[in-house]
Amino acid sequence: MKKLLLLCALFVCAVFVGGCGEERAAEVTGSQIVYGSQDYDCINPLRNEYGEIDRLLFDGLVRRNNAGETVPALAASWEYDPDTYTYVFHLRPDVRWHDGKPLRAADVKFTIEAVMNPLMESVNAPNFEDVREITELDDRTVRIRLSAPNAAFIDYMIQPILPAHLLAGRDLTTTGFFHSPVGTGPYRMDHWEAGKEIVLAKNEDYYRGAPKVDRFVFRIMEDDDAEAEALADGTIDMAHLSAQNAAQFHDAAGYRYYDMKSTDYRAILFNFTHPYWRRNRDLIPAIAYAIDRQEVVDEVLLGQGVPAYGPLQYNVYNNPNVEHYDYNPGKAQEMLKAAGCKMGKDGYYMRGGEEVGFRITVKNDKAGRIDVANAVAMQLQAIGVHCTVEIPAEVDWDGQMAYLIGWGSALDADAHTYKVFVTRKAGNSGLYSNARVDAYLTAARRSSDPAERARLYGLFQEEITKDPPFVFICYTDAIFVARDRVHGIPTDKLLGHRGIGFFGNVNEWTVD
Repeated sequence: MKKLLLLCALFVCAVFVGGCGEERAAEVTGSQIVYGSQDYDCINPLRNEYGEIDRLLFDGLVRRNNAGETVPALAASWEYDPDTYTYVFHLRPDVRWHDGKPLRAADVKFTIEAVMNPLMESVNAPNFEDVREITELDDRTVRIRLSAPNAAFIDYMIQPILPAHLLAGRDLTTTGFFHSPVGTGPYRMDHWEAGKEIVLAKNEDYYRGAPKVDRFVFRIMEDDDAEAEALADGTIDMAHLSAQNAAQFHDAAGYRYYDMKSTDYRAILFNFTHPYWRRNRDLIPAIAYAIDRQEVVDEVLLGQGVPAYGPLQYNVYNNPNVEHYDYNPGKAQEMLKAAGCKMGKDGYYMRGGEEVGFRITVKNDKAGRIDVANAVAMQLQAIGVHCTVEIPAEVDWDGQMAYLIGWGSALDADAHTYKVFVTRKAGNSGLYSNARVDAYLTAARRSSDPAERARLYGLFQEEITKDPPFVFICYTDAIFVARDRVHGIPTDKLLGHRGIGFFGNVNEWTVD
């Protein structure tokens, strides 16, 4: 199974280039914001969509504004011919790469073809699988023909564009570019000290207006606890924190607490290739009834989230009438017994001579996700399912039984459904397969009729409650804490998985 959740793990990114690791003078001139960050092996927006730093270095043809609307970015405008499924994008004439070269149609063509290249193993590849032909009509005009309609395609043009003049003809799995990237974004790479910090300098020529803060520093921190401590002692200015670590800053003098709604959900992903689930897949609904989601929200998220029953709860196409699997431990046990499970001497059910239970794997990155997994494991143990939690430094995707997954997009409903639940798509990490789900989601992306899409997404949601790929647990608010010297952050924007979208107007931020 592909290691799709690791930032760049399959890349040869061990050797840093372009000044990484150099000692830098401590003296800072001009204004800056220091952000507590995860570590990066490399910065490669071709392969994933989760790198926070990507949004400061790169732009797409479109962007999402603070109202959640898809609006022009590198593309000044576009036209669509519904008869031939063809888009023509007109690029802005005033955009330059950080090295001074002008943005060209060749850059758009190169980027999309790179994402589509199977060797990239990009989680975003399904977004562009309908692309049939990309043509540079001139330096500032690119035509993209699809093989079939795709209602989400304009949203997918949020994909960061990369410079063809620096990358064309190079091996994208070994190039040093992703350690010293060149983009069109509001900030450019200044220097990278491996394991310590990534320092960005403002792009004076940024087409949306030069940032008002001179430097943006991504300070590498070990974990969520370290970020909270650094915020408290003034070492950093801002961090994305778990509810527990953020609590100390709520209403604290000198800080601003941003509790922002997000489409980011937590769920148990099952590895359907594991022999255990081949034998016991029918027990998943009982597991779903055994989880007290409201308790997880109240005790782990400290009320900053909502119980989850499906992947589209913040989307216009959500179907609230599906089975929610509301907490019912009695029903869970009845279902286990009806499936032939009998209580063993140690307090856990047995079935066919095998203990009923499984491990939830959690990547050792953010404590909030670990706490959710531990809470769920305790609830399952209480009704007789021997659930445990493992926290490896690296995830064995083939060997793991279940994973505490996070997904969720603020884009079109297709964004985190088609590639996550359709058979053999890049985001389908549990190798779930259901022919009805495949048909509903494919038809939904082909339709431009909102009523028909609502019907199809409704049927999709009904089907995954009958045959669950995940056990949904909760939606988490995205909690950011910043020192009160930082201004200009919008407070009511709906964010995506891992808080994606928070930096959308970073060029407008200011500091005292």
